[in-house]
Amino acid sequence: MTRRSLTAQLALVAALVAAIAVLVTGLVSYPLVAHASENQARDQLATQADIVSDVVARAESGQGAAGLARLRTVLAAEGITVQVVRRRGPQPPVTEADLAVTQSGGTVSDVRSTSAGRVFVEGRQASSTTSAFLVQDASVAGSQTGLALRRLALALLVGLVVAVVVGALAARRVVRPLRDAALAAERMATGARDVALVPEGPAEVASVSQSLNRLSDALATSEGRQRDFLLSVSHELRTPLTGITGYAEALADGIVPPADVAATGATVLAESHRLERLVADLLDLSRLGAADVRLAPVDVDLTALGADAGQVWAARCQREGVLFGLELPAGPVVVRTDPLRVRQIVDNLAENALRVTPAGRPLVLAVRAEPGGARIEVRDGGPGLTPDDVRVAFEPAALHERYRGVRQVGTGVGLALVGRLATRLGGRAFAGSSPEGGALLGVTLPRDLGAGPSAPTLGA
Repeated sequence: MTRRSLTAQLALVAALVAAIAVLVTGLVSYPLVAHASENQARDQLATQADIVSDVVARAESGQGAAGLARLRTVLAAEGITVQVVRRRGPQPPVTEADLAVTQSGGTVSDVRSTSAGRVFVEGRQASSTTSAFLVQDASVAGSQTGLALRRLALALLVGLVVAVVVGALAARRVVRPLRDAALAAERMATGARDVALVPEGPAEVASVSQSLNRLSDALATSEGRQRDFLLSVSHELRTPLTGITGYAEALADGIVPPADVAATGATVLAESHRLERLVADLLDLSRLGAADVRLAPVDVDLTALGADAGQVWAARCQREGVLFGLELPAGPVVVRTDPLRVRQIVDNLAENALRVTPAGRPLVLAVRAEPGGARIEVRDGGPGLTPDDVRVAFEPAALHERYRGVRQVGTGVGLALVGRLATRLGGRAFAGSSPEGGALLGVTLPRDLGAGPSAPTLGA
């Protein structure tokens, strides 16, 4: 089925609206024009009756008989019959009653129906014994009405044509930017990211172009981050693979002394574990994006979980010369959640904080109870986050792209994983500034996994 273009539809609508307006105007104007024409004809006949009565009066006095004859001839050419009645004997449609009215000094002004049709009757007293009556066929007023209506119809027809032309031009003005927007969207669908539209037309249409411009910029930014993210991940994967390959070749070639075989194997094992953790994080991140992570909620004491994690990270911080701190509540903080995923969150937050914290500066793991749930946070004494950093802290590769080559950064997988895990656990990830001078990153968890997200409190 062929669809009409928007230009054609708008032009058609404009034409229909104009046609309806013309029709309504014609229907309303016809009786008004007809009534006005009839009133005008009667007023003109009344004026002529006044003139005729004066001429008849002079003729009665012997001063204007010739003038009366000429006047009869002129009026007859206009379809007006003149009756001069003395005392009695008027001809229809003039009646004896009309004569009585005029003889008493009154005037007759009436519209009457005869066998030949409607007529106008005007009567005046010319003298004490004579009255003058003018009779005119009402069709004379009809001819004037027809003329007025023809002029009105011509004006309405011109208005209709102008409305159609203006409607077509307006439709083209509205549709052109929409057509440009559609072409721009098609270009974006084929991969073009340099699309820039000039907003024009009505505000609603211009907003479409503005939205497409913002979409193009957002897609370019997002795809740039994805490319940087893939480059970063590729680099992170290549580092342990290079180490594993080098040591494996050394072992295969027999160039590693027997005394160093165990140490070499331990190095290969450590690099394998590092590679395995990175691949596992990437898989978890992709599964979270597809909502394909299974959770096993149980009652978890976050105080005990924090203490266990604190032992591991205290040792890690000690090796790096970082001052580790652990803040735990005096009693248990029990929530129903998945303990493996919570520990994964804690480890990723601590790993990120340790990476940016210089030796001699603090790193703090804190757990606290909150109304409706609990809060886990990791604070550090590193370079901290700007307000812009806080807004994108849990987006993949956002901070990596921003600070690559400026300071120590990871791939961005860990924090992105934290953000999505927190959401899957019914909570939220948050970021801010820490009292230790660096960054504060953490999550809130509801008391029950099915209770929904709880809002973070950034007072600390």
